Amino acid sequence: MRRRWTPRTGRRAIPGPVLDAGLVVVSLLDVWVQAGFGPRSDSAFAVLASCALLLRRRAPLVGFVLALPAVLTSFALVAALIAVYSLAAHTRSRPLLAVCAAAFAGCYVLPWPAPRVGGIVHASDVPDLAYGLALGAAAALLGQLVQARRDLATRLAEITEVREHEQFLAAQSVLAKERAQLAREMHDVVSHQVSLIAVRAGALQVSTGDPDAKDAASTIRRLSVRTLDELRHMVSVLRASGGPPTELTPQPTLAQLHALVAGCGIEADLDVDLTGDLPAPVQRAIYRTVQEALTNARKHAPGSTARVEVRQRDGTVRTAVTNTAPTRPALPLPSASHGLIGLRQRAELLGGVLESGPTPDHGYRLSLDLPVTSP
Repeated sequence: MRRRWTPRTGRRAIPGPVLDAGLVVVSLLDVWVQAGFGPRSDSAFAVLASCALLLRRRAPLVGFVLALPAVLTSFALVAALIAVYSLAAHTRSRPLLAVCAAAFAGCYVLPWPAPRVGGIVHASDVPDLAYGLALGAAAALLGQLVQARRDLATRLAEITEVREHEQFLAAQSVLAKERAQLAREMHDVVSHQVSLIAVRAGALQVSTGDPDAKDAASTIRRLSVRTLDELRHMVSVLRASGGPPTELTPQPTLAQLHALVAGCGIEADLDVDLTGDLPAPVQRAIYRTVQEALTNARKHAPGSTARVEVRQRDGTVRTAVTNTAPTRPALPLPSASHGLIGLRQRAELLGGVLESGPTPDHGYRLSLDLPVTSP
């Protein structure tokens, strides 16, 4: 297993199993230093609390419950404090953390074995109770601080990605304006001049009696007409461009859709039901639609899950991307909706329809209907 590198210092991070095993050893040393392995019941609770730290990642609440009896029966507190910290680092329920900290303080103050009910707690135990509450609260706050730092790092990564996406959209907008201006110049100037050349060549072909001149005029007219056709095609391509910077670069296909969904950064399912091959423009439109929908879900609905469906029915391909409601508050990030505008224009060029809107369960749905044979 390859170790990952920490971004700041460049040092290798300690693997989780190795760190958990080290915490178990530290807890056992704490038991041995504080109270030793005396009575069998106390030793059993201490060993149970130490081994419970192995559950601190997958089941932190269970690990805390298993570590709590050791606080009641001995002075070994390290295992329980680590359990409180792990629970605070993995849960977002503050009432649960308050109850766990109070339970830790209560077990720290209560004597063991417990005497009669009326003599369990005395006025002299108030400082010990405050100390136990301070220990439990400190561990819980430290865990919450680590959780907040982890969430902040995730949000910063999302903001960076959103800014790069916005810069890419701005560059695409400038490129689209330049292409539109170039298309106008080609249509108004170049096409006009080539048309005049074709007309004059045709007139020369009819009026001249020299066979060589007539043949040359025919060749010039034929080449001019072919050049006009190519210019019209290029003008239409320039005016329709608004997605990729250039069509000469390798364009995505539906074969790359699985990799896109797998690496989108959120939990997403893919369901593809196609009865045949689709034209390349249709495949690119589907890919870009899914890409934009997953990006918006990650941006505006943190913690949501998504489902991607691509189905072909009666000469039409329907692509639908539905995400659930967010589980975390979304940051107020800037957005100009350039992505949806570009997708809608692409769908109209292919004779399709793009629809988007919220769902009844506070999620969002983006659907694209395209004919199999693009116009």
